[in-house]
Amino acid sequence: MARKSRREYLVPDLTPLIDVVFLLLIFFMVSSVFKKEELALLLNLPKTETGKTEKMQKSFVTLELSKATIAFENTKLSLENLSQKLEKLQKKTLINLRVDGEVKYDRLVKILDILQKNKLENLSLITVRKEK
Repeated sequence: MARKSRREYLVPDLTPLIDVVFLLLIFFMVSSVFKKEELALLLNLPKTETGKTEKMQKSFVTLELSKATIAFENTKLSLENLSQKLEKLQKKTLINLRVDGEVKYDRLVKILDILQKNKLENLSLITVRKEK
């Protein structure tokens, strides 16, 4: 009696490999969304040659100003609604003010006046550094 040897071929299981690939894909998709800075308005910020880069405080508010629109924390508002929102802030809250280069000075002064009425004087003007 001769034994017939039957050879079984090994097939690699691809399920763990596919699971790892999907987990990596999900990880990179989620981490790339958090890295992107979310702002409500597309602004053409003024360029400066000098200026200092400061570390951000934990409690800050971003205020954006374009020719026609005002955005407070990524939501568009009117001047009246902005004043109501600013009344609720603490007096030491840092205000990051992003102003488009095309905005008239009069419009900027109105925003600064609202900030001063609410005694919010911790103000930071955001610009873009000129390339050398």
